[in-house]
Amino acid sequence: MERRTFLKLLAASQLPLPAGPLAVPKYRIVSTHRPVRHPGMPGRHPGRVISVGAPNCIDEATDKVDAAVVRDMMARGICALTGESQPIRAWRRFIQPSDVVAIKVNCSGHPRIVSAPEIVAEIIANLMALGLGPGQIYLYERFKDQLDDVNYAPHLPPGIQILAAEERRGGVKRYDPGTYVEVDFFGEEDTRSNLIRALSERTTKIINVPNVKDHGASGVTGCLKNIAYGSFSNVARSHQGGSSFTYSFIGTLAAVEPIRSRTVLQIMDGLRGVWHGGPFLHNPRFLFYPKRIFFGTDPVAIDRVLLDLIEDKRKAEGAISVWDRSPQYLQLDQLAARDQDPNVNVFIREPGHIEYASRLGLGVADLRKIRITEIKL
Repeated sequence: MERRTFLKLLAASQLPLPAGPLAVPKYRIVSTHRPVRHPGMPGRHPGRVISVGAPNCIDEATDKVDAAVVRDMMARGICALTGESQPIRAWRRFIQPSDVVAIKVNCSGHPRIVSAPEIVAEIIANLMALGLGPGQIYLYERFKDQLDDVNYAPHLPPGIQILAAEERRGGVKRYDPGTYVEVDFFGEEDTRSNLIRALSERTTKIINVPNVKDHGASGVTGCLKNIAYGSFSNVARSHQGGSSFTYSFIGTLAAVEPIRSRTVLQIMDGLRGVWHGGPFLHNPRFLFYPKRIFFGTDPVAIDRVLLDLIEDKRKAEGAISVWDRSPQYLQLDQLAARDQDPNVNVFIREPGHIEYASRLGLGVADLRKIRITEIKL
């Protein structure tokens, strides 16, 4: 449908475009898990963001990552976050040898905008140095086809568990029927989003490894969206027809127990990024290289920094703001147009989901209260 046709239909039906976020719907949260005294989000370091940059971490001409530089970035970042002088002592602040750890990767931007295997391998190396065996470490994502495309196994020690919640799209057997969020957005038939069963039954800690990404519905997709939409079923129903309930749904999912309590560390892969058309990368024009890794326990604070990073890049490229709600830039269902033109939206974006998540106690969204430490190697 063309934008002109859409606007005529809106006028005829007297349904205005939303000037602000859609009203927060009634959420029914069902979980038998109880929060711990000090939940992992916002965790030990609320409002703290460590940004480690290295110009030689990736070669833009070949797109090849330098694993040794990444190793140094990881060591510097985790030590700066915790104040420890040795990485092993810093990791011990979050993980114990008895833990079963799930690592939430992001594979939707394959082949280039994914949680870098070099970063994931370094996380696992540190977990094993703490005394965890391969059987205590899970790498997970919702969709098997996306995990298969990235093919993490050759980069990892033997025995690491690679788990896809859906062997085939729409599969439900690997979701927990007793842990879910129920909400009706647009009159859909299936109104439940269930947590991945392994997260509720097997794991004791979660490490979140998102990317630097623009997103057509939520504005950006960072720590919050990666752990929320990547850990529950049936989430894409939240945005359709140009409108999006991502404003409240992302934070609501992230706050569900045991996700909130067990997600103890956020490591955002900013080696590469996508500044338009995310969460995918259908057009290499929108690829860029921040050459950073972000560390923290507060997903809201990191995502607030991410929001400015994406906004600044879009401004430098002459693209409309992620905050822009103008109907003149909205072209419903015109994905091909969106993937060619950074001034085309297919949804009214909701970057305010970050501030909303802060009101749920997931972290600090006020930039005046966020402490950013910049480290350059």
